[in-house]
Amino acid sequence: MAQRHGSIGRRGLMAGAAAGLALPARAQEAWPNRPVKLIIPFPAGGASDFIARLWGDKLQGFFGQPFVLDNRGGASGTIGVEGVIRSAPDGHTLLQTPNSPITVLPQLRKVNYDARKDLLPIARVGDMVAGFVIVSSLGINTMAELVAYAKKNPGKLSYGSAGLGTATHMRIEMLKTRAGIDILHVPYRGSAEALNDVLAGNIQMMNEIIALPHVRSGKLKLLAINYPTRHPDYPDVPTLTEAGFPNADVPIWYSLQAPAGTPRDIITRLNAKIVETAQTDDMIRRMREINIVVPIQTPEEIAIYRDSDMDANAKLVREANIRLD
Repeated sequence: MAQRHGSIGRRGLMAGAAAGLALPARAQEAWPNRPVKLIIPFPAGGASDFIARLWGDKLQGFFGQPFVLDNRGGASGTIGVEGVIRSAPDGHTLLQTPNSPITVLPQLRKVNYDARKDLLPIARVGDMVAGFVIVSSLGINTMAELVAYAKKNPGKLSYGSAGLGTATHMRIEMLKTRAGIDILHVPYRGSAEALNDVLAGNIQMMNEIIALPHVRSGKLKLLAINYPTRHPDYPDVPTLTEAGFPNADVPIWYSLQAPAGTPRDIITRLNAKIVETAQTDDMIRRMREINIVVPIQTPEEIAIYRDSDMDANAKLVREANIRLD
């Protein structure tokens, strides 16, 4: 159990060494020579935590050192990100994060880092397959009914997110813009806090994987899935595109990142092991149990995807005129 908290190939390794990114062979072989800290930039109990626990368990077994989970919530994820960036680039402090602190929040306010310069992508560790849920007591069963209710009752519905500038925040802003509706956004320090208030009836909506077990219990109603395909456990629930809102998903994806300057060999070894593990039946099953799928990408592909996500979020911020104040 983790404590609390395609590969690049030979040509890529040679190129990294030529660029001065690799340590001498003896140092490379020694990694990891002590516990590896996985900093999670959100409080315990949310999707980031669930995913990190699964990967921490696996990586600990592979590399023979504990992968210790370290939850550093606050400031919509920036505190945890900054902690990783300031750490020694020796592979013993890594960031396991959703995309929001690195591709969403920087489009909304100034942060003390640039993910393109200060972090090195290692691997995609999961994409969230979830959607808009609403308290069942309202009797709203479809996205069309939600929009109709919101238009008839502007500002009456409230939506909880994992914090200002998170991707879950952007999902409701995208919906409000596309549907022309007024729903109150209530930011929390993490998704677990938001879920508690949804279940208590203090707010009515959210969009997180930790809400889905309460759909099964009947307390919450799942209206749509924010993903290109339907959820295998909810085959009758349409995607957001099928529900009439194409190109409005706002992806929520998780990755493992290292401080800039981390030796290329460490990045390569971790990516190769994660890619290999993600394709096993056991990991596919474990991830599905928490409503996650793991895309297979190289570090270079993740960097390209990161940049495109930054551009998409910057466009949404402009179009929706989103402000954090």
